[in-house]
Amino acid sequence: MQRIRLRYTKRGRLRFTSHRDFQRAFERALRRAEVPMAYSAGFTPHPKVSYANAAPTGTGSEAEYLEIALTAPRDPERLRDLLDESLPDGLDIVEAVEARTSGLADRLTASVWELRLEGVDPAEADRAVAAFAGATSVEVQRLTKNGMRTFDARPAVVSLQSAETRGAAADRPTDQPCAILRLVVRHVTPAVRPDDVLSGLRAVADLAPPVPVAVTRLAQGLLDEETGTVTDPLAPDREADPAAPAASPGAAGAAAAKASA
Repeated sequence: MQRIRLRYTKRGRLRFTSHRDFQRAFERALRRAEVPMAYSAGFTPHPKVSYANAAPTGTGSEAEYLEIALTAPRDPERLRDLLDESLPDGLDIVEAVEARTSGLADRLTASVWELRLEGVDPAEADRAVAAFAGATSVEVQRLTKNGMRTFDARPAVVSLQSAETRGAAADRPTDQPCAILRLVVRHVTPAVRPDDVLSGLRAVADLAPPVPVAVTRLAQGLLDEETGTVTDPLAPDREADPAAPAASPGAAGAAAAKASA
């Protein structure tokens, strides 16, 4: 049995696709591409697809991961092309590698997020970021199925910085200010999401963007505690492939490097 690991995106309006919607679209793509899927046993067999740490509905992502099991070997790049052609624009399969190591989910310990705050002056965002970074704890509330829950969002945040805004106005229809923040956050329990960090910025600095914040996951992978960067989770599989050329730093590492710059 061959296992293939895929990195896919959620872009544009498809960021509003729920995880369940993506699952249905992906299983249809598997059928269209005639992928020789392995199936689970039992009365209702399902294709063997393992999803890892999906982004919340409404957020974009450049770094979502899943793994599929095949009953016959396929070239990963050819498989990527077929699946990408079978999915709608915005749900794009951007990378495929053969799984040669174990524990993909164990290598997803942190995420790099970009928060685009339309209508917020960058100087105002800088002051809020400084207040958040200087706080020893930032208590936020989230409504869960068991009611309102209060927790400290500060320990999970590895770094929160203002990103370069030059050229950011090119795709904006107005002259309103726009602050862009770069966030690196650990995957902990309870999960600390970008919305929780925004709630924290409101709590410590009264930062309240006038319109909904556009959130995009740029990378996720293993957190390097020394540098605060997030490494590419597919790199070990590439390095274990004897036929693969020497790999350059992956998208996750590149995004993390920008986040820590």
